[in-house]
Amino acid sequence: MSVFVIGYYAALLITSVVLAYVGYRKWFMMVFTLTLISFVAGIVGGVGALRTITIFVALLAMAAAVSYAFREFLVQIVKPDFAKELRTAPLTAAFGMFIIFTYAVAGIFAPVIAPHGEAEVIASSFAPADANMLLGADQLGRDIFSRLIYGTRNTVGIALSGTVLAFVLGAMAGLLAAVKSGWFDQVMGRVSDVIMSIPSLIFALLMLSIFGGTLAGPTTSFWLLFVFAIVVGLLFTAAAAYQVIGWVIGLAVAVGASVVFALAGTTLFNPSEVIVIVVVAVIYSPRVFRLTRAVAGNIVVMDYIEAAKLRGERDWYLIRREILPNSTAPLVAEFGLEFVFVFLLIAGLSFLGLGIQPPTADWGSMVRENATLISFGDITPLIPAAAIALLTVSVNFVVDWMLFRSSGLKEQ
Repeated sequence: MSVFVIGYYAALLITSVVLAYVGYRKWFMMVFTLTLISFVAGIVGGVGALRTITIFVALLAMAAAVSYAFREFLVQIVKPDFAKELRTAPLTAAFGMFIIFTYAVAGIFAPVIAPHGEAEVIASSFAPADANMLLGADQLGRDIFSRLIYGTRNTVGIALSGTVLAFVLGAMAGLLAAVKSGWFDQVMGRVSDVIMSIPSLIFALLMLSIFGGTLAGPTTSFWLLFVFAIVVGLLFTAAAAYQVIGWVIGLAVAVGASVVFALAGTTLFNPSEVIVIVVVAVIYSPRVFRLTRAVAGNIVVMDYIEAAKLRGERDWYLIRREILPNSTAPLVAEFGLEFVFVFLLIAGLSFLGLGIQPPTADWGSMVRENATLISFGDITPLIPAAAIALLTVSVNFVVDWMLFRSSGLKEQ
């Protein structure tokens, strides 16, 4: 023990002196601050506290190394313009991108990675971990590791789908409101205000209680997706159609596309998942509408928009060629934030038993189902909770970097 303590403090002090000598003031302050913290922790917690700090610093150094390597890898494979931006990205953003990439691989290749099916019973209730089950079994004897991998596909996939739908609806409504203004802008603003005035969780519980239960079935899910797609189709038609024939063609295309969309959605997702996706899309689309309306409202008053109107350009051209390209950066950053909100809401609903329904693997429900293990000192239920927290923090790291880039600020 004494050898470890002497070596620990000697390594920190020597590193601090070397960094101070070569003039790396920032790194010297970090290392010497760690030395002082370790000194206090060693007095209070003894050798165990020093070992904990060593493990934490080693994990932090490993994460920094992986982040740096992943950033350099991205620099080599992307286009030169974006590579220049990536070289200045902080390691936190690179770490976030690496975690997102890891989750994407786990979700896409879940059947290949998971050793067992997500609903396959292979052991007794709460069986301990062994060579066949890395994390043990849950309350029904299903492999927790396999369900954790499948939960990546289900939880993240459903949250991503809900975010995309919310963004399509909210962004299109916001762009159209900024271009048309007048009564359309007022109506859309009041509708969004009404939806946003209801707390998200309460609204979700209300919607799920209406469309869940006995109504939850293929027919209900089909009509929910169809109505949602029709609303989006009407917004696109309102932006692109100018005469009666345009409206007729646009409505016919909207109906056909809505049927295809509804059939595809009910094929890819089960009824309970479809209901959750549509509910969260309706809840969070007003937030996207408010931001898009604000950003687009600042653009439509620009001189080049007025010049385009004087040339006779229509609303669809203004949205597609003038407004949307100049509002991409804040919208992309908002997409990341909305994904985090949707992801946490779905995990919370599943924890309450109202989100993704069994036997589908979901991180929120996994925490609730295995919470009993915490009473016996088993931290297994905290693993899906940690997976939720890690993805949330990683997405926020990337979003923070994107917001910094879009703000036009430069690092000193």
